[in-house]
Amino acid sequence: MEMTSLEIEFAKVVREHKGTIYMVCYLFSKDEDEVADLFQESLVNLWKGFPKFRGDSNIRTWIYKVSLNTCISAQRKKKRKGTTIPLSVDINFFDDSNNDIKQIRMLYNRINKLGPFDRAIILLWLENLSYDEIGAIVGISSKNVSVRLFRIKEQLKNMSNQ
Repeated sequence: MEMTSLEIEFAKVVREHKGTIYMVCYLFSKDEDEVADLFQESLVNLWKGFPKFRGDSNIRTWIYKVSLNTCISAQRKKKRKGTTIPLSVDINFFDDSNNDIKQIRMLYNRINKLGPFDRAIILLWLENLSYDEIGAIVGISSKNVSVRLFRIKEQLKNMSNQ
């Protein structure tokens, strides 16, 4: 079976941006199976929307937006279902004696305590996206991004790491 030009173009986009999609999914879960499910669900939603993508925005911005919305929706559905206790294998891939690694881990632990919307904003900012790009992805003005980032940074500074 031969691939259509749309399928070929979609495969190319996924190859180029799979790291972005994975990063967004990993932001919403540390469970390997759940991340894989979120990644797959994001790909399905990207595929469904791909024919309608007109290039009005940057493809990376669109991918962030679709992936974030997919993960946020999945998290909301999960909360409605009730709490489950995931099985996890705690494998430490990094040496905790490195101070930089400790600092990064501490930051991400604090970020994970934020709500999904704020978590998305701060992680997009950490990815060096502009306020305009972040606003386009999450659906708020760049001025609102600026205000929210200030509040989020203050909130992160005041958190403990428990």
